[in-house]
Amino acid sequence: MDQIDLDIISFLQSDGRTPFTDIAKALDISEGTVRNRVARLLQERILQIIGMVDPYRLGFDAPAVISVSVQPPLLETVANTISNFPEVSYLIMVSGEFDLLVEVLCKDRDHLANFLNEKLLHVPGITNTQTSMILHTYKMAYGALPSFDDQSRDESIMRTDDK
Repeated sequence: MDQIDLDIISFLQSDGRTPFTDIAKALDISEGTVRNRVARLLQERILQIIGMVDPYRLGFDAPAVISVSVQPPLLETVANTISNFPEVSYLIMVSGEFDLLVEVLCKDRDHLANFLNEKLLHVPGITNTQTSMILHTYKMAYGALPSFDDQSRDESIMRTDDK
């Protein structure tokens, strides 16, 4: 992974449909280089090109974030069970007071209450939950990328050469 890969990823994160010819021209490289690098990034699962939707425009008016405490030996089992619920859009293990953070997209408050009472709270191993309704989203992006400056790139190459 080098700065060219990161630059290509950055273009595709802004618009996943950006033509390779446009990316190549902007980066002063060949279209074939862009095509080959994107193919490698996709194959290595470093990059996925997906369509992001605005849940509110699809009628999901009750998104929420649920913090979940789990009995330690059951963490993986609970996480696997939760990940299969269609309402779950994001699931991560976290440190701190809770073990998991679950983002759900529900059509309305009744749907959210049903999800909590009929699905989530029936998962064996869950000991506590705390639900927060999402009132406003200020930023939703998956565009955070590290940047290689010349010095860090040189140091990275040197470390690779030393191996």
